Amino acid sequence: MSTRTVLHDADIQRALRRISHEILESNKGADDLVILGIPTRGVNLAHRVAQLVAEVSGAEIPVGSLDVTMYRDDLHRHPTRTPQPTQIPPGGIDGKTVVLVDDVLFSGRSIRAALDALQDIGRPAAVRLAILVDRGHRELPIRPDFVGKNLPSASDERVNVRLTEVDGADEVTIES
Repeated sequence: MSTRTVLHDADIQRALRRISHEILESNKGADDLVILGIPTRGVNLAHRVAQLVAEVSGAEIPVGSLDVTMYRDDLHRHPTRTPQPTQIPPGGIDGKTVVLVDDVLFSGRSIRAALDALQDIGRPAAVRLAILVDRGHRELPIRPDFVGKNLPSASDERVNVRLTEVDGADEVTIES
């Protein structure tokens, strides 16, 4: 098995800064913006993006987490991980623009599950998707609004996102 690093710390920071600017531009500012991360690493990325958006806009951005474990349609094929708490910021999501943040977009099934989970929580005005790495191979018609890096990969390769908060370092690697 070989592993190669495709994004280093500075690349990830640059991608998150660009995503943050694109979110502000798309939303025409920070009003009625809520950022929700999908556990595990999506939550860390959501906090980073919210901080960067706040630095640029001067507004504090509500940030939370949205666990999708029990909404997945592939639980029978993949061992389930322990569900994480869903944390919706005060003020909720009704009538807000919700930006879902995740680390890797592959089949689209996690995002479909996130949309189902959001429906049980409230009714946002709009839902946008921010992804650090889009590796293709979609099984569902889901496309991100904000992408850090498009990373074409073979379906049998594994893309690993490591973040300082969880893994002690920032990097994206591909294992083949």
